[in-house]
Amino acid sequence: MTACRIIYGTAWKKDRTAALVVSAVLNGFRAIDTGKEQLVGDALHILQTEHGVKREDLFIQTKFTSMSGQDESKPLPYDPSSRLETQIHDSFKNSLKNLRTDYVDSYILHSPLESLSRTVVAWKALMALQDAGRVKHIGISNAYSVDILEALEEQGGRRVQVVQNRWFEGNNWDAKVWAYCKQHGIQYQSFWTLTGSPSLLKHSTLLAFAHAKGCTPAQAVYRLAQLNGVTPLSGTTNESHMQADVKVESLVVDEGDQQKLGLVISWMGLV
Repeated sequence: MTACRIIYGTAWKKDRTAALVVSAVLNGFRAIDTGKEQLVGDALHILQTEHGVKREDLFIQTKFTSMSGQDESKPLPYDPSSRLETQIHDSFKNSLKNLRTDYVDSYILHSPLESLSRTVVAWKALMALQDAGRVKHIGISNAYSVDILEALEEQGGRRVQVVQNRWFEGNNWDAKVWAYCKQHGIQYQSFWTLTGSPSLLKHSTLLAFAHAKGCTPAQAVYRLAQLNGVTPLSGTTNESHMQADVKVESLVVDEGDQQKLGLVISWMGLV
């Protein structure tokens, strides 16, 4: 799996997407989770032609979204009457065109489909793209049951490599899926990491760690996540916050820090 430890998330950026992706990369991000693919593609073009940032130096992740998650008022990336495998093939082809690339580093299902059997069919279609060398890693988002991850491996024939879920206090930090991913070497990506966890941001031990390290509580949460097998998504639109986010991995954590942060992890129920 890629060495990226933090990902820039482009959801809800709308027409600001291209400019923000350019800014994020110039401020140190090297992994992008796409929303508006065409605008991300514009950003990749600008980064390469104007700033010398090569495509191969970036981790680009995008998704297949089934009809249940599509906005039917906008052009669809596939014919919804076609076979599911064809929908995925056509959607992926459209993604490559939008992103101006001939491969993606990670391609994931936006969510499980309406049935397990349909989800397995979709998973096998992703496997075929990976076997063809068009995708480096495959996975699934919004999958909050270990059962679905096990079923994809057992019935689909290949272990999930990426899971992207909400990781926040509202779902007890997705403890079972997080533990499964950690045990099996699956990259666990988190969103709502900050906005969904106000109690964590105010935890006295975490605040003490942040004070000792001269960092913000947000940076402390991201470092806590990284140290526990979580790759956080940051969707900040602030350049100074972008710079702070990518510096998180350089925060040195000694044995004493580990013990203190272990108290936070225990409080979160992630033991």
